[in-house]
Amino acid sequence: MNISAPAIVAEHLCKRYRDKVAVDDISFTLGVGETLGIIGTNGAGKTTTVEMVAGLRSPDGGRVRVLGVDPHRDRAHARQILGVQLQAATLHGALTVAELVGLYRTFYPAPAGAAELLEMVGLTAQRGIRFEKLSGGQQQRLSIALALVGRPRVVILDELTTGLDPRARRQMWETVERLRNDNVAVLLVSHAMEEVERLCDRVALLDAGRLVALDTPSGLVAAASANNLDEAFVALTGKELEDTV
Repeated sequence: MNISAPAIVAEHLCKRYRDKVAVDDISFTLGVGETLGIIGTNGAGKTTTVEMVAGLRSPDGGRVRVLGVDPHRDRAHARQILGVQLQAATLHGALTVAELVGLYRTFYPAPAGAAELLEMVGLTAQRGIRFEKLSGGQQQRLSIALALVGRPRVVILDELTTGLDPRARRQMWETVERLRNDNVAVLLVSHAMEEVERLCDRVALLDAGRLVALDTPSGLVAAASANNLDEAFVALTGKELEDTV
């Protein structure tokens, strides 16, 4: 892991929606080969932050660079190096799993193999099924496969395992661990503390649009004089974990 050459640099990000401040002066870096978790309650600013990093929203203040690229101004370049899986995926319902993967592979000069991707997310048996016929968990897994089609060097995963059964959840965890072993930088938004503790090298804790803490999982636990990350979250935010679901 080489944190001296960041994959993502976010500096003093700010975003306002009318009278509501969604993100208020957030800064962080993500190192090459590092997995950074973002946690917080609903309305903490997690989704707006990752959408600015992905280039889907422009910040009102501050700047973002992904491997030196401005993801909002240079979207074509960013798409070649950045894979994004967001919680709400909108895909053509009449296309099959194999057709969607095949379509997305045409967007990249050297895409990952279709069979490899489907095996990675456990959808080989569903390759001939239309998207609209997939379960919510299967649609989620397909979105993850599509985020990885272009062999990105940086990946954003928003609620990676929401709606997945325990077996599929473990499979997705193994996928993230494989990405880290391949020196891919991963920005992971999650409310599952077990997932964050297992996968993340560092954790950014957001509350009311601000960065409350940024440390390793064990560092957050120690700073809060807690026994685990669940307790640390409550101690540092004054909010129960149920508020994040």
